[in-house]
Amino acid sequence: MTIIRDLSQIREPLVNPVLTIGNFDGVHHGHLALFARVKERARALNGQSAVMTFDPHPMKIMNPDLAPPIITPTSQKIQLIDDAGIDVIFCLPFTREFAAVTAEDFIHEILVKRIGIREIVVGYDYSFGRDRRGDIDLLRKMGETLGYRVHVVDPIRIDTTLVSSTSIRELVREGALSGAKKLLGRDYQITGTVVKGRNRGGRLLGFPTANLDLLDELTPKPGVYAVNVVIDGVLHPGVTNIGYNPTFGEGNFSVETHILDFSGDLLGKTIQVRFLFRLRDEKTFDSIEALADQIGKDILRARELLGSPRDH
Repeated sequence: MTIIRDLSQIREPLVNPVLTIGNFDGVHHGHLALFARVKERARALNGQSAVMTFDPHPMKIMNPDLAPPIITPTSQKIQLIDDAGIDVIFCLPFTREFAAVTAEDFIHEILVKRIGIREIVVGYDYSFGRDRRGDIDLLRKMGETLGYRVHVVDPIRIDTTLVSSTSIRELVREGALSGAKKLLGRDYQITGTVVKGRNRGGRLLGFPTANLDLLDELTPKPGVYAVNVVIDGVLHPGVTNIGYNPTFGEGNFSVETHILDFSGDLLGKTIQVRFLFRLRDEKTFDSIEALADQIGKDILRARELLGSPRDH
């Protein structure tokens, strides 16, 4: 895989490139359908498969107050596109200057002259360029004179649900993990750096936790979850609490994970938490003892669901 973060890096057009363009937040089944068509057409032309995406999400620049929480941070998005088998990834900085480029100039100057596209694959609702005035009709019209072909991929539905980033965000926010997994093709995960907490987990409750400073913007609905935790490439079962610690009456949002049968210093490490099952809502307990008792029950339930019996 080649990553191009600035168009000035392109010294000469790619080899018979077939390109798709989008934000690809989530890299879900709908996006994978686009990538599959790109790879199929690139093979037919003995060319290179290519994906163009942007950092940050254009809404963060054009209308930050309405920008949705991101499903996949840029580093994870690039990794997932690479995992999909794409040859070249354009991860371009999105700026107001870039947004001001007309649809016609984008096609002629960037797609054709600089990248040298032979074919382009887009989704059924694709639009682009200044004020989003570019559309599939314009792509096809200009393709007739500039010598590239356009392929349009129909929407993907799973169990009647349209596969979209919007649908996935809604499911994650609801804590509907199995529904989100169907659309994503994988368990929803967050990534964060372990930071120093208040040391209540081990000291007061008997269950030490890793407190995360999140890289992600989208977290599941507050509550308790059975999870897998990836530490240095190794999976560990765990229980994650997302919420506001109401029993302690502080109201600060936190993500804390108790990793089962694990001992070691994680402070400063970056770890991934993959959400598998929602165990319960977050609730206020009458005492620390009652909370500790419930956490013990949560851990037992998580062991059952994750197939992780306690070592004897």
